[in-house]
Amino acid sequence: QVHLVESGGGLVQAGGSLRLSCTVSGLTFANYAMGWFRQAPGKEREGISCISRDAWGIYYATSVEGRFTISRDNAKNTVYLQMNSLKPEDTAMYYCAAGVAGYCTSSGFDYPAQYTYWGQGTQVTVSS
Repeated sequence: QVHLVESGGGLVQAGGSLRLSCTVSGLTFANYAMGWFRQAPGKEREGISCISRDAWGIYYATSVEGRFTISRDNAKNTVYLQMNSLKPEDTAMYYCAAGVAGYCTSSGFDYPAQYTYWGQGTQVTVSS
């Protein structure tokens, strides 16, 4: 059974930082591209970053580029999202997802349909 478990969310002041982690079990992690999405109340799920299985392909949404950094450790079956310079508009539930294709594309990394497995999410709240 596949499990994706996010952690690291919390409450932070604007300008602060958080590091999210997503630990995966039940699949061969090194074969999967990993993505991060977020969803704020009343809004659609937004794809914010993707990292290919070999970490060569990395993409960011314009809303987070330059502030967020995605990385992965295939030995630990874990993908990370370092979030700096956080803004109140970053407040959302953050989800990680695994894509069986193994790679990310600039035109599709933010489409939920590109991912097969999803975590339950971790809440990030940024106060002003």
